Amino acid sequence: MFSFLSKKLSGILNWLNDKGRLTEENVATAVNQVREALLEADVPLNIVETFLQEIGNAVVGQKVQSSLNPGQQFIKIVNDKVVEFLGGKLVITPTFQIPSVIMVMGLQGSGKTTTVAKLAYWMMQQAKQRHKTRNILVASVDFYRPAAIDQLEILSKTVGVSFYRAKSTSAIPAALEIYDQFKKGRFDHLILDTAGRLHIDNDMMAELVTIKSKLTPKHKMLVLDAMTGQESLKVAESFEKAIGFDGAILTKMDSDARGGAAFAFRYALKKPISFVGTGEKIDDLECFIPDRMAGRILGMGDILTLVEQASEKIDYQEQKNLTEKILGGGLTLEDFREQLGMIDRLGSLQKISRYLPGMGSITPEMMEKGHDEMKRFKAIIDSMTVKERKFPVIIDGSRRARIAKGSGVTVSDVNQLLQRFEQSKQYAKMFKKMGVFKRFMS
Repeated sequence: MFSFLSKKLSGILNWLNDKGRLTEENVATAVNQVREALLEADVPLNIVETFLQEIGNAVVGQKVQSSLNPGQQFIKIVNDKVVEFLGGKLVITPTFQIPSVIMVMGLQGSGKTTTVAKLAYWMMQQAKQRHKTRNILVASVDFYRPAAIDQLEILSKTVGVSFYRAKSTSAIPAALEIYDQFKKGRFDHLILDTAGRLHIDNDMMAELVTIKSKLTPKHKMLVLDAMTGQESLKVAESFEKAIGFDGAILTKMDSDARGGAAFAFRYALKKPISFVGTGEKIDDLECFIPDRMAGRILGMGDILTLVEQASEKIDYQEQKNLTEKILGGGLTLEDFREQLGMIDRLGSLQKISRYLPGMGSITPEMMEKGHDEMKRFKAIIDSMTVKERKFPVIIDGSRRARIAKGSGVTVSDVNQLLQRFEQSKQYAKMFKKMGVFKRFMS
């Protein structure tokens, strides 16, 4: 997410931070480079100029060039302005009133149907964290894309929510039929997937306006494809003018989308981005939190979101038990495999790297190599006996050859795993002396 823009801007700011003092010349150079980065990221020219003008005013107003740490202060100004453009520091987690109809709109190809299922899953997980449940119904009136309704039915089973297929094949009567089912079933929420087109047309908008008037949805969400760049802003303007919407969901942010749409959206539309889709899995939907996104754009990472995801996907007691083993010095290869499994649950290394600071120089090829290594290590450990996993010191030459053959790798791969395991034990001892784990678990 934002990888293109992040590489550009973080490089510029790192260059500036290395300067012992700021001059009008190197500030002007940095500003020009920021301009080029934003334009290449498909941010509209008028918004780029406004953004740079605000940075310029802040630099002059705070006398950055005479400050003790001018590079760092300039970076702070840029960060603050990015946060402001993305929506400000006030974090408002999306909430959905009970009971409510949530109308999901967007063009074909934007990932609208998948997003309906992702949104249902997100709502279920949010309730679960508060020890509550949600009774959610999902349905579709998208009769223009033949497979849309079948797709939503399959996804509803994956998520664990109710699905209803209308008997009518006309959008308005079908919407009323679905709404009647929602009321009869006393569901907490109805998430309705509406029909999309390859482009905006009058018939599409008239249909959506009618559905809106008949069902009076409490929430209207607009799904936009981040890969369409500035075009997504024009699509949003058309939907806002004809129907109105409460928040946007930007999809395909894990692609090579250049990030311009997300950067410019709040400023251009005066509407919030509520969520971003970060992958194809059902749980790849994140709340859009401006200051965290600003950190990613500027290469500063987003550790808070990574920690939150870890707490959702890895049980606290599981983490605590593993930490106690490490503190006690009793780390085994079985525990080492468990560590690899925990990392795997968070997603690919490439996905995890999006949240870590200073990872812009790590190439996708390097990430892929690391992911393949993790898979290889797990296969090697699986080929060991229980005794070998608990007491790796007994793994001699003949055992290594047998393990290598059983896991389809070379003896040098087995040696590499054992070396990494010994390194991890040494790091654990060092961290124990430093008190890192105690601070983490307290």
